Amino acid sequence: MEDAAVKHHKIKVIGIGPGNPDYMLPMARQVIREVKALTGGRRALSQYAASDQHTFAITRDIPGVMAFIREELRLHDVGVLVSGDPGYYSLLDALKKEFPEEYLQVIPGISSVQLAFARLALPWHDADLISLHGREPKEEELFYAKGRMLGMLTDGVYNSRSIAELLMENGWPTETRLSICLRLSYPDEEIINTTLQGAREIEEYSHGVLIVQG
Repeated sequence: MEDAAVKHHKIKVIGIGPGNPDYMLPMARQVIREVKALTGGRRALSQYAASDQHTFAITRDIPGVMAFIREELRLHDVGVLVSGDPGYYSLLDALKKEFPEEYLQVIPGISSVQLAFARLALPWHDADLISLHGREPKEEELFYAKGRMLGMLTDGVYNSRSIAELLMENGWPTETRLSICLRLSYPDEEIINTTLQGAREIEEYSHGVLIVQG
């Protein structure tokens, strides 16, 4: 059982958007200012943490992050900074396993996938969203159907070239349109429009968003 004092405080999971502070919701800024303790990636903490806040950088040491949150939570609310939106492949999953749901307050943010569709002026209510960032693709996620649209997070292994090859192996036409969206919201943002075949013939790009229009 948790200490009874914990129930008086909240874990505020704050979506900080795709990177550029202009894309952060005002509510997120307000909550960041109010909490006494913050955990998040080193870059996020350097951007948003105040000098008088207790901080802990999120690394691969997730048990260490949880221990920091648990200890700080005895005294005050704790803010957890996550990139994009907390509901889309973030630390929220791990937090829900460690703490009762009533301790969690989630402040949404704009995900990089959402921004990618916006940049292309594409409605995304019918798109299938897949994360290949640190994940193996499931065969049932890759099937081709005419008109099917995919939004995908990528990493170093599953990048613009390897994903294009994988989709073609699963029946996607070589001329299928592929948009490679990189460093979204930053000054050096870049969007490369090509095809699956074209992606095999150009430089490979990783750690971005791919939009595929079947």
